[in-house]
Amino acid sequence: MKKKLFGNTSGLRKTQLKTIESLYTFNTHPQFIIEPQIAQLLVRMSHEIKRQIGLLIDRNGRIIYVLLGDAHKVVIPVTSGYMAIPGKLKGLRLIHTHLKDEPLTQDDLTDLALLRLDYITAICITPDGTPGKVYSGHILPGEDSIPYQITKSGSINRLDIDCLTQIKALETELTKKNSLYKPESGSENAFLINATTLNPKEAWASMDELKELCKTSHINVVGTAIQRRKTIDPKFVVGRGKLSSLIISAIQKYASMLVFDTELSASQIRSITDFVEIKVIDRTQLILDIFARQAKSREGKFQVELAQMEYLLPRLITKNTAMSRLTGGIGGRGPGETKLELNRRRVRDRINRLKKEIKKIYKQRNQQKSRRKRRNLPVISIVGYTNAGKSTLLNTLTQSKIIAANRLFATLDPSSRRLRFPKDTEVIITDTVGFIQNLPKELMQAFHATLEELNDADVILHVIDISNPRYIQQKESVEKILKSLKLNTTPTLLLFNKTDQIKLDSFNDQWLLKQGFPICATRKQTLKPLIEKLELMVKI
Repeated sequence: MKKKLFGNTSGLRKTQLKTIESLYTFNTHPQFIIEPQIAQLLVRMSHEIKRQIGLLIDRNGRIIYVLLGDAHKVVIPVTSGYMAIPGKLKGLRLIHTHLKDEPLTQDDLTDLALLRLDYITAICITPDGTPGKVYSGHILPGEDSIPYQITKSGSINRLDIDCLTQIKALETELTKKNSLYKPESGSENAFLINATTLNPKEAWASMDELKELCKTSHINVVGTAIQRRKTIDPKFVVGRGKLSSLIISAIQKYASMLVFDTELSASQIRSITDFVEIKVIDRTQLILDIFARQAKSREGKFQVELAQMEYLLPRLITKNTAMSRLTGGIGGRGPGETKLELNRRRVRDRINRLKKEIKKIYKQRNQQKSRRKRRNLPVISIVGYTNAGKSTLLNTLTQSKIIAANRLFATLDPSSRRLRFPKDTEVIITDTVGFIQNLPKELMQAFHATLEELNDADVILHVIDISNPRYIQQKESVEKILKSLKLNTTPTLLLFNKTDQIKLDSFNDQWLLKQGFPICATRKQTLKPLIEKLELMVKI
């Protein structure tokens, strides 16, 4: 079967293309970088067409890819079947030509480090078209500032070194070091990236929150980077050059994924995933993943899946295999329908089905609300930033046993309980899903029916974790969401929770504490002033 040439073939004669394609018929000794006769042909054709030519050779000595570049570089395509996982190299070495006497370029070394090539070699061409000096390089294990080593120049007659033994020794060392960084089973190592045009303090606060999200999702953070920019790069977020250096740092720390502290557009995802071979996710995907793990009820699972589908739909691209599970083994409706179109249609169909299911559940909830209204019971809703202590407060007030844990989004499904005040006044008190800064719009849409429950609240209890250094920012984020839901006119009480973790007397914002109720949700005695206030409010 005829093999494809990768790169720029325009302007070349058929005879030239045929000769270059013949490179696929050669094999080199597995332990040699390349056989001299293959190197001679490579140099002759490169000199003739005035373009760089490259070969990607596997560890068996087979030529897997023949690359055609321009006068300055070759571009390595996506190499299906050859992935460099942490602790391993790619299994391919690159041998290519340089049209003049120059060492390995920065592009060469970046490809070596980013793609984790086994080896990279440049054969220089003299003005008369004969092979000149040879430059080689390989990966260095560890976290050194320079992640590669360049060997001294030689000639094509000195490429019969035992490179395979050297490659395997390097990989053994990489595997040993990777075992030191290996996370718990089922988790991954992540490198976090934030690009900001705002105050760096806000960026660090957001990064701290992203770390907490990673912790909740059982992701081990091995490194972070914040870059301040005038504008966010539309393709690579932090810019191509900066992204290269960050990815190399991530790989040196044995990261298996990059997490961007923003929502990536479809074009950004495409550009970044074409540029790097490790997994790439954004803040929204991470939050959606946490919601998917935590959802327990049928409604919660439907809402999270709907949010995931609506997030994914505009990002479906030909190279993205994220939806392969939906289309695998399913035939198209016609011969003209591409896999991409199939993916999109399947996702749209699933979105429509989920919306219908959620609508049914919403009708059932409306019936429950009607029965509640007939009993004329006041409703108190608890809202707040995730992990502020909402579920703990509900448990203490109503002697319930709703799941309450010290992690983000421990509970997603709304819970309602009856609360009887000392003077026999009865109310319904509900706990809602926790909010977070920049809550994904897909989640807001999917949980719209759940959040609509807040419209029936006679009183809203806004729980604030006063022990968190970012409590002001969290308070403002919740207020912003309440305003977007048109709930800012509902009577609201501020509850400053976790007072057991701070010194109230020396607390900086004493004026703020006077605007609400300092409480400790685990200690019922601290809730007495709140209960008295609520009883007065619901009687009015």
